[in-house]
Amino acid sequence: MLQVKNLKVNYGAISALHGISLEVKQGDIVTLIGANGAGKTTTLKAISGLLKVDGEVLYNGRNIANVAPHKLVGLGMAHVPEGRMVFANLTVAENLQMGAYLQRDKRAIEHDRAFVFSIFPRLAERQKQIAGTLSGGEQQMLAIGRALMSRPKFLMLDEPSLGIAPILVKTIFEKIVEINQKQGITILLVEQNANLALEVSRYGYVLETGHIILQDSSAALRQNPKVKSAYLGG
Repeated sequence: MLQVKNLKVNYGAISALHGISLEVKQGDIVTLIGANGAGKTTTLKAISGLLKVDGEVLYNGRNIANVAPHKLVGLGMAHVPEGRMVFANLTVAENLQMGAYLQRDKRAIEHDRAFVFSIFPRLAERQKQIAGTLSGGEQQMLAIGRALMSRPKFLMLDEPSLGIAPILVKTIFEKIVEINQKQGITILLVEQNANLALEVSRYGYVLETGHIILQDSSAALRQNPKVKSAYLGG
């Protein structure tokens, strides 16, 4: 579904990605792990058109490198950014409605909203609440729910556990699996909690200073001595 080939990104004179390549098969959850500053967020921004890139980003065979982000939403891509970036002054209901801005079928919108509320019941309880007053975990649920309202086929999640109470982190990851399995949405997950990321994904890539240094099935990466030492605390 997604093939990244020799992707390079520069911030001025500084090279952030040094020709990385990766792929995500339809229906999979694939994770990208690495330390802070490795280039994980840059990779997602490059794929979703937020950064100018060299190289190829093939989405269902079409090269979307440097295509404007809003056009990618119409192709079935959605990106939940690091830090959630909800519309803080709007209500929960209004944030979800913003996610559906390309949709014209009211019944489909209602169906999607019902699905979001089925996996995140807390959002249903807080529909009239201002998003900026939600907890970190609730805002993460809202950011994911808003993305789902665009009816994505391919979903990118950037650090969904960041700033969330530990008790909610497992819930968020359970919901990520549920979204993948119930909706058939392909997911590319960037996450510092490598243990959880490798637990829920099928395949993984390890990014280090703009280079992919390892790739394998998630189960194999969890047993890899270098990964265990550097990222899994063992």
